[in-house]
Amino acid sequence: MKRLNLILLLTVFLFGTAVADEGMWLPSLIHKLNINTMQEMGCELSAEEIYSINNSSLKDAVVALDRGSCTAELVSKDGLLLTNHHCGFGEIQKHSSVEHDYLQDGFWAMSREEELPNPGKTVTFLVRVDDVTEKVLANVTDEMTESERDAKINEAADKLKEEAKGTTHYEVYVRDFFNSNKFYLFVTETFKDVRLVGAPPQALGKFGGDTDNWMWPRHTNDFSMFRVYCGPDGKPADYSKDNIPYQPKHFLPISLKGVQEGDFAMVMGYPGSTARYKTSYGIDYTMKVTNTARIEVREKKLEIIADYMASSQKAKIQYASKHARSANYYKNAIGQNEALTKLKVIAQKQDLEKQFTSWTNANDSRNAKYGAALNLIENYYTNIEADKAREYMSEALLRGPEIFLFANRVKPLEELLKDPEGNKDRIERYSQALKAAAEDYFKDYSAYTDQQIAGALMRIYAAKNTSEYQPAFFAEIQKKYKGDYDKYADKMFQKSIFDDKDEFMAFLDNPSVKVLKKDMAFMAADDIFAKYREISNQISTKGDELAKGRRLFLAGLMEMQPDKKFYPDANSTMRLTYGKVLDYDPRDGVTYKFYTTTDGYLEKEIPGDYEFDVPARMKELLLDKDYGQYADADGKLHAAFITNNDITGGNSGSPVINGKGELIGIAFDGNWEAMSGDLAFEPELQRCINVDIRFVLWVIDVYAGADHLIEEMEIIK
Repeated sequence: MKRLNLILLLTVFLFGTAVADEGMWLPSLIHKLNINTMQEMGCELSAEEIYSINNSSLKDAVVALDRGSCTAELVSKDGLLLTNHHCGFGEIQKHSSVEHDYLQDGFWAMSREEELPNPGKTVTFLVRVDDVTEKVLANVTDEMTESERDAKINEAADKLKEEAKGTTHYEVYVRDFFNSNKFYLFVTETFKDVRLVGAPPQALGKFGGDTDNWMWPRHTNDFSMFRVYCGPDGKPADYSKDNIPYQPKHFLPISLKGVQEGDFAMVMGYPGSTARYKTSYGIDYTMKVTNTARIEVREKKLEIIADYMASSQKAKIQYASKHARSANYYKNAIGQNEALTKLKVIAQKQDLEKQFTSWTNANDSRNAKYGAALNLIENYYTNIEADKAREYMSEALLRGPEIFLFANRVKPLEELLKDPEGNKDRIERYSQALKAAAEDYFKDYSAYTDQQIAGALMRIYAAKNTSEYQPAFFAEIQKKYKGDYDKYADKMFQKSIFDDKDEFMAFLDNPSVKVLKKDMAFMAADDIFAKYREISNQISTKGDELAKGRRLFLAGLMEMQPDKKFYPDANSTMRLTYGKVLDYDPRDGVTYKFYTTTDGYLEKEIPGDYEFDVPARMKELLLDKDYGQYADADGKLHAAFITNNDITGGNSGSPVINGKGELIGIAFDGNWEAMSGDLAFEPELQRCINVDIRFVLWVIDVYAGADHLIEEMEIIK
């Protein structure tokens, strides 16, 4: 059976036989690419009911949260939003304190007045999408260099954006697809007043923690609730008490009917990034460099953070969001390398590349047009020392300790201080902005923890990269501190204003270049960013050849496989995927059912454990089987279910919709066995993990007693 599955996988990958559940499709194109297949699978909607620019449609109920870091969906006429708990985790954490620990206890606004504002949080609606490929490429020729080509493309795109925006408040951008072979223009509308309405305790919303992350079976009640507000005129507005709940063009009705194996399911959302058309050379680089750097650096960082979080409730609140962000893709990188190895993805890619080479060599005109593509890509990856240095620097020095990035935010002030009289007003404004940023920064900051992280990660960076790629101050560490990075970090934190709120605020009251030039953290940050720019410039000199190789390779593939329906890689634009509710066989002798129940939630309980604790009220209600109207036909409360929808990061919080256009779940994860999914879709194993919408509503209604929120929704029984 395994051999048969592998043969089927190779057939799909090499010869392009499209399977219905693979692909992240542009909703604007489903009328000609997908709707017939979708309707054959059980979709009862028309293409116009899914995507329309003239009438309300499903697209109007689905939003990009925070510019696409997550997805959310509208579920009431008054702008009520559902998304994942981890998509609202940062806001829940920011509103939490030892006195009001919303992470531990949950939060529920029992009236509109109690809903909490979140400066900086946004929701973005898609207004329309236009294919502008011909206009963008009108003045592009094959003889141009990549830089010349990009200049012409940008010139045309800027003109199109200006025309589309006109005098509206909309945002307009042009994105490339299929490695710059096609281009689409997007018109969007962004709302800036987004208020927290409800969130379950972390023991529900993050149940299973890092242990269960990317795993099935799951029992996590991964949701949170927000509301979109607008000005009295219905348009986007900054937060104001005078704002009103936004009235959407469409919101999703919610089905209590549950799901059965084989049911049609579609997901709409904003997947972040995939690279399904990456070559064997790129896959090898991802495994050996990108993922290896991420795993090694984050493992040490997470170890240090975990020790601090275990020290007190305050520490746990402070670093909860930071730990979650770092841990998520640490584990993803491990799983991705395992899956890519197990599924022999590099070998599959190499087979495809051999076919491509044979195809190009068989025809002189094809060879002239596409023959150099793979050589350009291969040549790029022959010397990757600079690329490796940039990967490690991003992980260890830019996203590792916080002090370097925070210190670098003061760099513009240093420039202004070179002419203190001429820049007096600008210095004052920028200092005030830095003070506001410092309030948030120091609220969730432990200088001792950051010092430990800095010492440990500088040591890792030095061990992995030669002196050519090391920031200038690393030479001082070797000479003056005999290579003791912990000792240097200790001294640096002693000699810096960037690890202490009072010192930093005092500096901003009377800023001077002299103080910055003596500050070890500021000067170290200066060296780090200077070296990062140097490395990036070195890489960019050969990046044009890689971009050209990728563009030509994919253009050639599409010509080589004319009968295949190609879908574009994810790039944080709205996509639709469709599939079915399905179980799967992760390994020999094991079959995973397509659903879980709250029985499993109780079975996993470890009292007092950070990941598997069960609140007393939750346990009491479940033992009493007080499921209200949310029980399945089998009498149980279903927790989660799986489908074979094609998703990735950014799809977190996406609505899972049945064939009637009703909400049946919220997507929140992928499965461990298919962590290769961003680079190669695996049809037999890839699953989308979703919280059952009935479990969500049960928590809101029965557990939290927030039935006023249920009354806002359109419930289909």
